[in-house]
Amino acid sequence: MADTKSISITNLITVPALITLGITILRLVGELQEWPSPWFNTAAGGGGAIIGISWLPIIFGPYFALKLAKAGDGPSSVGKAIGFAFLGLAVYFLSGVWFGRMFSHPTYLTLVPILLMLFSAFIPGIAWRSLGNTLLAYAFAARIPVLIVMFIAMREGWETHYSRIAPVFANSGFAKQYLYEAFLPQMTMWIGWTVVVGAVVGVIVAAVVRPGKQAA
Repeated sequence: MADTKSISITNLITVPALITLGITILRLVGELQEWPSPWFNTAAGGGGAIIGISWLPIIFGPYFALKLAKAGDGPSSVGKAIGFAFLGLAVYFLSGVWFGRMFSHPTYLTLVPILLMLFSAFIPGIAWRSLGNTLLAYAFAARIPVLIVMFIAMREGWETHYSRIAPVFANSGFAKQYLYEAFLPQMTMWIGWTVVVGAVVGVIVAAVVRPGKQAA
């Protein structure tokens, strides 16, 4: 029988958020010190460096899901939770493809796929609200420090992937560069990525480890 003790989102995400912050700082230091690839990379987008936070939802998604399920705060239907998690992933992926085709010639319409990627982050919570809310909280806790790092790196002109500017914005002012290269990606695309990936992996792991109906 599932334990029904309550579990707060703040308590649940504190340690993962601190670990994520530590990795962000480590990556910044490694790039500034020119530590070797494939662990670190100063190329635009990070060059697939191993030290990074984009893969952490694969770990923390199951961690959150199992903690919530153990506390009796699982989904009413595992099947629906899996379905909505994959629906969120599909919306994110299709929006990303759409955005990729528009990026070289950005207009105000480019905001539509970007906002859809953020919208995808709210889909998994339809079937498992507590997991969706937890992943959303973790996503913002993970990405707000990156925004701060990017602000400083772009202002100071540090040689890191945090300060790389796409050619299309090379001649723009700092405010526009920060908006399009830092704020919008971190607060939309990466929020969506963190939630949908964490939800897909988390729901599947929870279904395998703790199968069946968890909570109404």
